[in-house]
Amino acid sequence: MNDALIKSRPPAAMPVEAGRVIAVASGKGGVGKTWLSITLAHILALQDARVLLFDGDFGLANIDIQLGLIPVHDLSDVAAGRLELAQAVTRYAGPDGSGPQFGILPGRSGAAILSGLAVPALDLLLADLRSLTAYDTILLDLGAGIDRVTRRLAAWADTLLVVTTDEPTALADAYAVTKLHARDRAILAGGETAPADVRFIINQASSVGSGERAYATLAKACGNFLGYTPTLGGIIRRDASVGEAIRRQALLATRHPNAPATNEVRRIATGLRR
Repeated sequence: MNDALIKSRPPAAMPVEAGRVIAVASGKGGVGKTWLSITLAHILALQDARVLLFDGDFGLANIDIQLGLIPVHDLSDVAAGRLELAQAVTRYAGPDGSGPQFGILPGRSGAAILSGLAVPALDLLLADLRSLTAYDTILLDLGAGIDRVTRRLAAWADTLLVVTTDEPTALADAYAVTKLHARDRAILAGGETAPADVRFIINQASSVGSGERAYATLAKACGNFLGYTPTLGGIIRRDASVGEAIRRQALLATRHPNAPATNEVRRIATGLRR
């Protein structure tokens, strides 16, 4: 997505035309954000949604690794102007091709052309992403942390899922992501804007009660200091099936369709479709 391409097109405003964009973010790494993004994409596809999973971790992309894919094309081809966005999509239907299909826009780990995208190029990419009318749900798996690209992607989404665990450091980082997101949304909209649809996902909880206490801590901090309280999007308890599926580069809902974590992500997916 070079300078000539940017200059040939009008600047992007916050788009509203196409399917719902859901960003999956975390302040802290290692909380299960990418696994959740993949599992949500699969379960939403099982529920007949037309899903595109976008690898928005421009520094350390790894959706393809978790799924055991070797994609022919990725987002670096789009950024370089070699392909249109739709041409870089990989269709995925499980390792044996028998499951419901969902689209994947893979990134490329360590690609400087992606991590160094200027704001105009990034906004153009996002506008093109919204124009992909073949999908009713676009999931953005963002990088961990609060770098400028991650924050911009989160601000453009219709819904933000902030994934955390019940550990104090993860909760503090989840609050920081939420605080900056409110500011970024206002800047992108050109002024004050209504609170976004932000939902906390408590992952790897030791129990439902532990997850509820973690959410209560975040809700209180947001209510006191941000003036609004994001909802609880779901609690996913610690489940050995998750680690086993990740090690085998398999989809959890295919390998363990009745596991507790599968059922809990299924409830989160159903809540997103309301």
